[in-house]
Amino acid sequence: MPDITVRVLEGQETGILDHVAPDVFDGPVNPAWTAEFFADPRHHLAVALDGGVVVGMASAVHYLHPDKAPEMFINEVGVTATHQGQGLGRRLMEVLLAHARGLGCVTAWVLTEPENAVARRLYTSVGGLETPCQIIVIPLGSGA
Repeated sequence: MPDITVRVLEGQETGILDHVAPDVFDGPVNPAWTAEFFADPRHHLAVALDGGVVVGMASAVHYLHPDKAPEMFINEVGVTATHQGQGLGRRLMEVLLAHARGLGCVTAWVLTEPENAVARRLYTSVGGLETPCQIIVIPLGSGA
């Protein structure tokens, strides 16, 4: 994959998201949400670019708490079907984790379903440790 570049986007590069391969994101990229995402310096998006087309992404947010060092929450990793199984997910994670270290984050964490073996392999391949956890979801409305 010598022609594929993996890097963290800067806020002024939102136009790159005008050219996204199928199924990289769960749905279509919304320009208003994209602008809001990049307006917040705590939001981060690593992309894999193949000939100017986004074929993979990993999104995250870093945050602080009064009694804890900075951490990075990895929201999502997606790679289009034609580029899966080539190590792009791992490269995206490695770039995002290096970015987190550069921001002073001491931990990165991500959630996935127990039955999602592919995601679990990806996250453990970059040093992730599985821990038991119960997730509670509180619906707040449509948000769309």
